[in-house]
Amino acid sequence: MAVLQQLLARKAVGEMAESGDAHGVQLRRTLGPWGLTALGIGAVIGGGIFVITGQAAAEHAGPAVLLSFVIAAVVCSFTALCYAEFATLIPMSGSSYSYAYATLGEFVAWFIGWNMVLEYGVSASAVAVSWTGYFRSLVEHLGFHLPAALTNAPIAFVDKHLIVTGALLNLPAVVLVLLLTWLCYVGIRESSGVNSAIVMLKVALIIIVILAGWHYVKPELWHPFIPPAVGPEKYGWGGIMRAATIVFFAYIGFEATSTAAQEAKNPQRDLPISTLASLAICTVLYVAMAAVLTGLIPFVKLGTAEPVVTAVAAHPQLNWLRWLVEVGALLGLGSVVLVMVIAQPRIFMMMGADGMLPPVFSKLHPRYRTPHINTLITGAGIALLAAVFPLDVLGDLVSMGTLLAFVAVCSGVLILRYTRPDLPRPFRVPWAPLICTLGVLGCIGLLCYENWYNWTLMGLWTLLGFAIYFGYGFRHSKLRGAAESPRVQAVRE
Repeated sequence: MAVLQQLLARKAVGEMAESGDAHGVQLRRTLGPWGLTALGIGAVIGGGIFVITGQAAAEHAGPAVLLSFVIAAVVCSFTALCYAEFATLIPMSGSSYSYAYATLGEFVAWFIGWNMVLEYGVSASAVAVSWTGYFRSLVEHLGFHLPAALTNAPIAFVDKHLIVTGALLNLPAVVLVLLLTWLCYVGIRESSGVNSAIVMLKVALIIIVILAGWHYVKPELWHPFIPPAVGPEKYGWGGIMRAATIVFFAYIGFEATSTAAQEAKNPQRDLPISTLASLAICTVLYVAMAAVLTGLIPFVKLGTAEPVVTAVAAHPQLNWLRWLVEVGALLGLGSVVLVMVIAQPRIFMMMGADGMLPPVFSKLHPRYRTPHINTLITGAGIALLAAVFPLDVLGDLVSMGTLLAFVAVCSGVLILRYTRPDLPRPFRVPWAPLICTLGVLGCIGLLCYENWYNWTLMGLWTLLGFAIYFGYGFRHSKLRGAAESPRVQAVRE
């Protein structure tokens, strides 16, 4: 019973304070509402538009992939409202991890924090691999050729079996990750400035592609809008829902704004605005791009590694757009990796400050005021995964980890409404019982469309996380010294 009480120990919301390192160095507050919104857009717009849209349409939903995007967006909107309330209530850089620690206890907080490694770290590797595909396309468009041995993963999954491809490593993805890691090392202001510039460019390029492509859309290609089902996950409503679980990956990152809470100038005001604004802007762009792609060519032809290029190339009048698509994809995918490299170390920083990870993860650079060692460790890990694994190995696993984190956030808001109704809430989720419940049910509903193979991988990932927690985090948690720490309160149930 004593161990169970320790596992359920929670941080007191009113006593959660800003985190610095052992020398009192704190993160620098430099981000306003535009910088935070750009952070969210930078994390979201990338693989969803340039890769996943075509694959989801060709293999699962057809033109009805538009509905898949809307379904995923609705689920995310419920969660976004909950993130907004938590961000004003607990303006900490730990995001879902910190929120779970305050409401659901230490054990669940670790579980959520561990899954956030999938959401940010592993997904950054997957996006970096996608970046290589468009980089190779652009280089070949310029008349050069990159050796396959240096642009592909050395292993691949074929029919659920590992095979050796003969390649050495995905070198472009490694170089991209390491360059962005260096940028994040030197400061959030520099990283945010680069990200904001990239966001403006890639959104402008995407709008140009949508407007130019719209003139060549053939409405008859949208009929039938929902193709007849030919299997449980291929077309029909089953295919739409399966596609929704796939395109959900495209929305991962809208809540990345909450990981920069301690670097926001006015987090109580700006975090809700930036979280909801980034989700709304990205949804409009996703649906518009999906409509154009499925209207340019038959949806069955979109199942390529570069569906936007495939659709544009089918119309000679749009050949001039290929350059914009390739440049836009490189910018879009690159900015996603940048934001993920910004976000993941800040999750680790909070976990290190709580004793759940070694102290090195919570150290801040005295000059740059960034979690510098943590950033280097994270960047090296992301680069290693990008060098070795192909895009499709952990894509669904990333979505599953994120959905579980979203369930915790929606549940946490509702729990705090009943356990701490007295807390000041600058932003409140409207109709909280309904919105939070719909958020939980929506995430669980999408999880139900994952297959057994992905659940097996999720189980193995969870067991690895529990081994680390019980091997280190449980024994070094700061909550064990609650009596000496006035900031932390263990609530026993």
